[in-house]
Amino acid sequence: MEKKWEEMTPEEKREARFETWLSAEGVAFQSAEAEASYKANIRRLKDAVLMEKAPDRVPVLIMGTLMQAHLYGVTPEECMYDYGKLDSAHKRFLQDYRPDFFSTPAFVGSGKILDILDMQQYRWPGHGIPGTSGYQCVEGEYMTAEDYPALINDPSDFWLRTWLPRVFGALEPLKNLGALTDLWEIVGVSGHMIPYGIPDVQNALKALMAAGDEAMAWIQQIGAFEMEAKAMGFTSSVGGASKARFDILADTLRGTRGAMMDMYRQPDRILEAVERLTPLYIRQGVGMASFAGNPLVFMPLHKGADGFMSDQQFKTFYWPTLKAVILGLAEEGCVPFLFCEGGYNSRLEYLQELPKGSCFWVFDRTDMTRAKEMLGDTLCIGGNVPSGLILTGTADDVKDYCRDLIDTAGKGGGYLMSFGTAMDEGKPETVHAMIDFTKEYGVYA
Repeated sequence: MEKKWEEMTPEEKREARFETWLSAEGVAFQSAEAEASYKANIRRLKDAVLMEKAPDRVPVLIMGTLMQAHLYGVTPEECMYDYGKLDSAHKRFLQDYRPDFFSTPAFVGSGKILDILDMQQYRWPGHGIPGTSGYQCVEGEYMTAEDYPALINDPSDFWLRTWLPRVFGALEPLKNLGALTDLWEIVGVSGHMIPYGIPDVQNALKALMAAGDEAMAWIQQIGAFEMEAKAMGFTSSVGGASKARFDILADTLRGTRGAMMDMYRQPDRILEAVERLTPLYIRQGVGMASFAGNPLVFMPLHKGADGFMSDQQFKTFYWPTLKAVILGLAEEGCVPFLFCEGGYNSRLEYLQELPKGSCFWVFDRTDMTRAKEMLGDTLCIGGNVPSGLILTGTADDVKDYCRDLIDTAGKGGGYLMSFGTAMDEGKPETVHAMIDFTKEYGVYA
């Protein structure tokens, strides 16, 4: 008799998720070779991450935002406004470079949707910055120091009636809505609907509908590419997504300056807020991974890097809820994919607290020899190929660097070859060198 999901151990849930991923339901592979390649990629990553045995070779995982398009002369603005050009460039990249795993073009996003909603928190190609530039965050306090009680009391209501109106110009009128939790009995329905009759509120709702129409066109194009990429034998590197709770606070809500000031002025409020948000972002990661049939949950890490906060601040504000999300995802059989932008040299000891094979970490500017010494028996590590080397080095420079990574961080398994950051640009000869050399040299006996 099959166990019910709630009766399974985390390990059994993880195995079930890997089996779903391997089954590739709905994928019509172009050939037997493509199907074999797709499944070999998954088994290779599984062996590297779980660390029960060495894989056949070092997996190659490419993280790029605009790089794939850049290699084929497609501008960032075209990436965000011409979905066909974006997808075509990604397809050509897979055919020409043949990494094991592909980075979804969904990471780029739709400029048309952002235009409709009039997003204020970012500038993007053709909207506030040149069409040849990548998008840029506009630092600001989109949540005030006085907003903590509202966020903690009801995060969804805060997002709907406070954060959305501040971040999206077209949605500013939503601040006039009443709390949906006030709608609880027949006599309250009529009065609660009054704000929805205000012309500005109706225009905001129309903007959401227009954004929804555009989103359907966007996802149809992205979804078609992803199905074709799988049919060709490639595997997506992301199933779901989540984030460190402090990063939600410091990136999205309070901004860097606001969050830093709060660590001194109202530390208890920060702790209460990140604790309140923790189960929400476990649920988000699990839900997305389940929908995608892919257990990998991507988590980009920002404010916890070396130099952003002291060790005591990391220990107090950042690590406890990050660890809770990692463990919460793992408890549901997901595999957190931590993408550590910046250096994590002073944080490695904390990672030793995590169970073996529970997640994997791709580093940017971390001492990989030391990372292997500290984590080599428990956690898979990856990355650390510098963007500067890819953009300014030679093919031989890249091969030498990758050889050193494989010989040290890759010794005995537990290593993924990857860039240290999500690339916006690339150079054909160095990107080829990283991928091709790893496939040739990174083979385990």
